This record gives sequence, structure tokens and C-alpha cells, in this order.
Amino acid sequence: MLRRYLALTHARNMEFLRDRASLGWNLLFPLVMVAGLAIIFGGPPRPLFKVAVIGAGEPVELSAHPFLSTRYAEFYALPADQRDAAVAKVGRHRLDMLLDLGASPHYWVNPESPKGYVLERLLTAAGGPPLEHGAVPGRPIRYIDFLLPGILGMNMMFSCLWGVGYVVVRYRKSGFLKRLNATPVRPIEFILAQLTSRLLLIMAITVVVYVGTDWVIGFRMEGSHALLALVTTLGALAMIAMGFVVAAFVTSEELAGGILNFLSWPMMLLSGVWFSMEGSQPWLQQLADIFPLTHLVGAARAIMLDGAGVREVAPQIAAMSAMTLVFLAIGARIFRWRAD
Repeated sequence: MLRRYLALTHARNMEFLRDRASLGWNLLFPLVMVAGLAIIFGGPPRPLFKVAVIGAGEPVELSAHPFLSTRYAEFYALPADQRDAAVAKVGRHRLDMLLDLGASPHYWVNPESPKGYVLERLLTAAGGPPLEHGAVPGRPIRYIDFLLPGILGMNMMFSCLWGVGYVVVRYRKSGFLKRLNATPVRPIEFILAQLTSRLLLIMAITVVVYVGTDWVIGFRMEGSHALLALVTTLGALAMIAMGFVVAAFVTSEELAGGILNFLSWPMMLLSGVWFSMEGSQPWLQQLADIFPLTHLVGAARAIMLDGAGVREVAPQIAAMSAMTLVFLAIGARIFRWRAD
């Protein structure tokens, strides 16, 4: 029994070591992730709060008010004509506070925001000229209202990438695709069938989660359910097609898992799932725009929190549609039936 056990263990180890692609990826992936996270989150301590300031110069002059010397808060100048838009961002947890130090000094915080509460106390303790509290118009948005579209999008992302990319690689390795190649089925037909199946499953699961979550916590929904369904469908199609690009040429399950992790982790961190990218480095925001999850979460939040219509989310719709077509074209072009 012991000899059989050792022989099987040795055989599995040699199988993994001989797969140079997966071995190299398992060694390279942690280094790439550490380097990427070090670039994104490294450097000096990141600010805990984001505060937009009107009427204090550009860049913000710290002498305009004692509160502006608060550590670990990022103060950036904002033109006076953007005040209404900034107040809306405060209400949607995209800004922690708005200061107007002009002729009629005011400040705005979301009463449902823990960061807003802390900043308001710090502002009071800082002293200096008094500022009048400005009310955020409309019903304040809870953090869970902000978070829910991101959570639903993240769940869809994992189902799309792993439910397609990993499964098709397993089909190829088991020989199922080799047998299917003997039939008249063309690669694009196989891809479209897999895409349709996964899309139906993901949409059904998302609808159940959406309805169940709304029944339990009663989240905010200001826009059209039909438009939200359209945006969700396009986002799912784009991420499924992305998974097919991986599945089209990878022959090892270990390598497929590494590549899918390499795609899913940056999307989860940079696509605005957990926090807004407002105020982050411009190159980070541009990098986030290459991911379909960024456009899905952004459009869903605009519909659910702001009641956005087709015109407002048209850029995200166009981006996800283009990504779907490009990924499908690449996947069909490089698709391989056999593992060798």
C-alpha cells in the first residue's frame, strides 16, 4: 500500500514538474502580483479620506483653514461650477466631504458615511472660521447600496471566467473536444453554445440573488430594471468571452487557473467593487477601464443609485459590446480542439 501511495505521489509530482507552462506560471504569478500591488499600493501612506475643496486655490492652500492640515486626508481643488456634482458624489460615497471656503463657507458630508462622521468631528476640533453644514439632497445612500452592484458584478466575474475558461480547458485535457472535433461542429458554434449556456445560468443566478437581497435588506433602485438587465447581460457576455480567450489555447488546468487568477484579482481590486476609484492616480483609472467589470459596475451603480438612462450609460454599453466582439473574434481565431 505504501509503495502504491508513493508511486502515485511521485507520478503526480512529475506530471506537474514536466508541465513547464504551469510550473513557470505558479512561480511567476506570485511575483507579478506582489510587484503589481507594490506599485499600486506602495509609496507613502495612502490618505484615508477624500475631500474636495472649493475656494482655497489650486492647488489647495493649507493656510485657508486649519482643517486642511489634517493628516491622512487628501484635499484637492474643485472649480465652483462643479459644486452640485460634487455634492451628489458625497451622497453616493464617492467623496467623503466637500468644503466650500468661498463667500458663504459650507461643508457637506453624507450622514450615513462613517468617514463623513469622523471628518465632521475633525473639522469641528480644528477650529478656524465656522462653516455651515449643507444638507445632501435626497435620501442618503447607504454603503450597502453602493456596495451591492459591485458584489453582484464580482460574483458574475468569477462565474464567467472560471465557469468557461477552466471548464473548456478540462474538456480539452479529457479528450472531449478531440471527439467533438470529429463532428461537423465548428469552433464558433461550440463557443456560442457554451456562451449561451453560461449566460443563461449566470443571469438566472444573478436574478435570484438580486431578488433575495432586495427582499432581505431593501436596497436602492432608482432606474429601469430593463436597462439594468441589458447592462448586466452585456457585462456577462464580455467576461464570458474573455474567459474563452484563455480557454481557446491553454491545455493545462494549472496554467488556466493561474491566468484566470491573474485576470480576476486586478479586476476585483481596480474595478470599483469595494471602493470608488475617484481621486486615485489617473493611470490607475485608465488601467481599470480595460476591464469589463469596471464598465459593468459603473453602469449598474449609475442606474441603481442615480436613475441613469440609456444616454448616461451609453459609453459603458459601447465598451462592453466592443469587448465581447473582440474577445469572441480572438477566441474563435486561436481556438484549438486538441491538447497537443
